[in-house]
Amino acid sequence: MKSNSVTYSSLGAARCIALATCLAGALAYSNGSVDPISLTISSEGGNKSSPLLYGIMFEEMDHSGDGGIHGQLLQNNGFQGTSLSLTSYAPVGNVIISQDSSKPVSKAITSSLNVEVPDGVTEYVGFANTGYNGIPVTSATYNSSFWMMGNYSGTINLQLVGTMSGKIYADHNLTVKSTESKFTEFKTTFNTTYSPDGYNEWHLTFDGSKVGGSSLNFGYIQLFPPTFKGRENGLRDDLASFLDEANPAFLRFPGGNNLEGLEVDTRWKWNTTIGPVVDRPGRESDWFYPNTDALGLDEYLWWCEDMNMAPLLALWAGKSYGDILSGPDLEPFIEDIMNEMEYLFGDDSTHYGNLRAQNGRKKPWKVDLIEIGNEDDLTGGCESYPDRFNQIYKAIRDKYPDISFIASNGDYKCLPSPLPENVIIDLHLYRKPDDFVKLFNQFDNQPRNQSVMIGEFGCRNTTSPDGDYWPFMQGSCSEAVYMIGMERNSDVVKMAAYAPLLQHFDFASWSPTLYGFNNTPNSITPSTSYFVTKMFASNKGDTILSVESSAEFGPVYWVASKTDSQYYLKLANYGTEEQTVKVSIPGTKTGKLEVLAAPQYQGDTPFNAQVQTVTTSIFNSQGNYSIVMDPWAVAVLAVS
Repeated sequence: MKSNSVTYSSLGAARCIALATCLAGALAYSNGSVDPISLTISSEGGNKSSPLLYGIMFEEMDHSGDGGIHGQLLQNNGFQGTSLSLTSYAPVGNVIISQDSSKPVSKAITSSLNVEVPDGVTEYVGFANTGYNGIPVTSATYNSSFWMMGNYSGTINLQLVGTMSGKIYADHNLTVKSTESKFTEFKTTFNTTYSPDGYNEWHLTFDGSKVGGSSLNFGYIQLFPPTFKGRENGLRDDLASFLDEANPAFLRFPGGNNLEGLEVDTRWKWNTTIGPVVDRPGRESDWFYPNTDALGLDEYLWWCEDMNMAPLLALWAGKSYGDILSGPDLEPFIEDIMNEMEYLFGDDSTHYGNLRAQNGRKKPWKVDLIEIGNEDDLTGGCESYPDRFNQIYKAIRDKYPDISFIASNGDYKCLPSPLPENVIIDLHLYRKPDDFVKLFNQFDNQPRNQSVMIGEFGCRNTTSPDGDYWPFMQGSCSEAVYMIGMERNSDVVKMAAYAPLLQHFDFASWSPTLYGFNNTPNSITPSTSYFVTKMFASNKGDTILSVESSAEFGPVYWVASKTDSQYYLKLANYGTEEQTVKVSIPGTKTGKLEVLAAPQYQGDTPFNAQVQTVTTSIFNSQGNYSIVMDPWAVAVLAVS
């Protein structure tokens, strides 16, 4: 069944509503060259729509996790990986600093920072960490911790200092007693004042007169601003709250390419991402910097719980970029997967269930969706994937029959034949605008017994090979057209996620993303695609309705849905001319119109969110609404 829905535009729609929403009803602007389109929304029948349709996909890239949505603000805090050396560290005062592998903090954190103090030093000395190109300092309570080894009894001073201004935004003393025999952890909290820029650094200093001619070692330093829902080792509150406003229904994690690893040994390993962060070794990532894995399996699942998202956990399925394991070679890794399943689902009488309880989660996690691998139709994975899928699928299915599975691609040459019943296939699409619009009806003839996930999609302007190609209105409008096509068929399209999610503007290796930031105040910048995603995810019924129309699709596209007496109409005008749409929804009379519109190539650029949605209250006692849509416009009408 092909059902339809309405979407809206920005300034044009707002203009129309302002002129025509009174009790007498909405008047349409006349357009001499384009006939109005009439849409009548059915109140009966329709197809059930997936409750998980619009979600998010996350993988560690562009410092979206470390230095991004994970709250810890100090870069290279555990010397993980092999590429960073003394990145982000600097001496404070007359000292010599060096990375010291002879004094590991733990089995996982295999080196520390040695601070050598010459004879005769009398002032406070130590070291600085400059974070990820600076540290954001708000007026709030921050948490900080560090491990310390060496003979010292006395005061440690922690400061947050403007790198260029020298202004002090936090100044805090704590008393410590440290010995040469082992590392000791110290934790503290302190209040900060507001910094007008992000050029700040964290200082740790101590009384140099007590250490002259000797040295101290420091390791696994941490600094957290307020976190989302107050979670320990949690998400940065501002970045997470901004995402929460977009109402995502699921989180697909931990990748993406970063699941696979450049080599088998650098794949994402669930069991090295749990427990105390000082016991997590981190790893080299696929995206040009080490991962700390402080954002680990449990943190992802707390994230899902705190944002009311369904977790979609991806499992490593034998394919890295350096090697592919299958058959008997894969069996030890399947045993590891089953240990992960026990960690998720086992009660605390089991070995791994008890480990989960020790890590702060007594009751089992609720994970109903598991994806086997990532993009196994690519990078040499196709031929062996059917067997690898079946090996993993059977092992999990036999013990956990209620889990729903996703296969990591949609190429039937790369899938088991037959594909087990109810397995969802995963399509990834990065396209130019016109190509997305051509795929509008991609799912109209999809077999209704084969469910689909669009695990990654996004419109890319690839005219610049390595520049900032941030979303623009035509591209976001084309995504809206494609999403309307998905929503019309959301009985079989179960989930979809724009990707990638987030980027630190100072560390971008892939662009665009849904939103971005750096460490300066008010730097969080939504893209036009963020607004489309938020509009669509926040206004979706549980039933897709049929629409009687006076025109074919194009350049205007639509889909309608409802939940109980609430109706939603999504519209996109993918064209160069203004369009008038007359909508009839019998039995409704009041609601809102939300619109996003801008010239074809205009968009929100880093630190400059010029294009935003405009929301207008509407009323018509007869349920008739007339909407004028600007070119390249996306809109949502929500009425009851």
